[in-house]
Amino acid sequence: MEKKVIYTQGAPEAIGPYSQGIQASGLVFLSGQIALRPGSTELVNGSVTEETEQVMQNLQAVLSAAGLNFSDVIKTTIFLGDMDAFAAVNEVYGKYFKDSFPARETVAVKGLPRGARVEISMIAAS
Repeated sequence: MEKKVIYTQGAPEAIGPYSQGIQASGLVFLSGQIALRPGSTELVNGSVTEETEQVMQNLQAVLSAAGLNFSDVIKTTIFLGDMDAFAAVNEVYGKYFKDSFPARETVAVKGLPRGARVEISMIAAS
């Protein structure tokens, strides 16, 4: 199996020992993104809606670096610091998919890196 690292300056640098994405066996695995602005270590300061917009933009940049877009996404996982944010996050998330929605789960977690309220990871088919 050949493995290729996906990297773009259009998404935040990894804040640990991981890659923004990995392409292997026709799949692209995107690491979870929080609402960091590319080139910064600071979290977007705003509502959960604004955080989710930044998360989706970060994911879009990694997909683009792999030559893909949201129509290629087959699976997502959404992590929420508070399930009360589900409707707001879902509204933003839904704007990025037109049809043929990916499989997904949404889970509430005790905490996320940097105090983020939302993190999303994806798997796409190349």
